[in-house]
Amino acid sequence: MQTRRKTLKQSAVLAGLLAATGMFPQYAFAAFNKAAFDAKTLAEVLKAMGAGAPAESKDVTIGGPDIAENGAVVPLTASTSLAGVKQILILVEKNPSALIAVFNVTDSVEANFATRAKMGQSSDVYAVAIMADGKVLFAKKEVKVTLGGCGG
Repeated sequence: MQTRRKTLKQSAVLAGLLAATGMFPQYAFAAFNKAAFDAKTLAEVLKAMGAGAPAESKDVTIGGPDIAENGAVVPLTASTSLAGVKQILILVEKNPSALIAVFNVTDSVEANFATRAKMGQSSDVYAVAIMADGKVLFAKKEVKVTLGGCGG
């Protein structure tokens, strides 16, 4: 079985090999932030990303099911229409590693992303927008994960 941790490790090894042969852009490998992906809480993730204290904002949206029947593949979306977004993060509060995804953004990219996450239990899910001016804005949503589809 391929776990997220194994996939990340294999990706890092492959990226290292490609970088060593000159076949991989150096800036892309530098974007991986191991401390952020190892962090357990929202505050630890933001500290590892070099970001300040977050403020809740209606301009950032998080999407996902209210009830996820299968915690192995929970679809999540994060978006904002604000200009000056540097990064969009997706976090699952009660996962062993809270950070699910980091999307680097420029003003030429629409900040609207979708991914799937593994969730072991019901949890708050966060979309965090790190702005170019240093502000950190977020939205959160509770996603309930059912075991056997019987509510949890």
